[in-house]
Amino acid sequence: MERIEQLQKIAQQVRRDIIRMVHAVQSGHPGGSLGCADFLTALYFGVMDHDPKNFTMDGIGQDIFFLSNGHISPAFYSVLARSGYFDIKELGTFRRINSRLQGHPTSHDNLPGVRVASGSLGQGLSVACGAALAKKLNNDPKLVYSLHGDGELQEGQIWEAAMFAAARKIDNLIATVDYNGKQIDGPVEDVLSLGNLLQKWEAFGWIVLEMSGNDMKSVLEGLAIAKKATGKGKPVCILMHTEMGFGVDFMMGTHKWHGSAPNDEQTQRALEQLPATLEDF
Repeated sequence: MERIEQLQKIAQQVRRDIIRMVHAVQSGHPGGSLGCADFLTALYFGVMDHDPKNFTMDGIGQDIFFLSNGHISPAFYSVLARSGYFDIKELGTFRRINSRLQGHPTSHDNLPGVRVASGSLGQGLSVACGAALAKKLNNDPKLVYSLHGDGELQEGQIWEAAMFAAARKIDNLIATVDYNGKQIDGPVEDVLSLGNLLQKWEAFGWIVLEMSGNDMKSVLEGLAIAKKATGKGKPVCILMHTEMGFGVDFMMGTHKWHGSAPNDEQTQRALEQLPATLEDF
């Protein structure tokens, strides 16, 4: 219970970071970032075997993560900084000219923790497959994790990679889908229905699990089950049910905060709901 409470405190600070980062430059994507804060916190502070102080692009001997839905970079940057990849003060440079913390993560600025650019949706699963295969060739027992938006699954490359992963028995890969049912233009069901995702991923040859993404206990349990499912000849997919904008009441239940920044009054309201649990940047 103490571990869960500590992770919850970190996740709350991550949400606070997200609001402050996006507000400061009046640009960014708070909705999905808030929804994935628990998952990324659990992954980096409780699940992955990684060494923030000795980051390498190849990640040999460490678990590695790829953010495919790169627009939720505020959550990603916050978790990277707070887990020790770079100074949290750098969060204050988000989306500013010459910052390493661009709106969508890039690799050419050599920001520790970022192994691939992810501004274009649909590519992350292909990259994760390549990295997982490399680990197998290197006899590296560590795992590869990736995160994808549900709207991103409308990209055909995702399903090409899904077929490839199953055909090549890439069973050291855990791909998580942020299943919040919303994308920039509205409900996913209205924009382009994905059908029954559980049946679809299973039909593509994956082990499919489901979990709540906004409950820390459920996230930890879900990731533990996913880890146990690796090494069985199939890649693993987690359908993670989240609420876009989770943690800020007026941002929840709507797609309108997918890519909109809060004004001064809205930011104050949001931060009142997210009291600091760690030092602000």
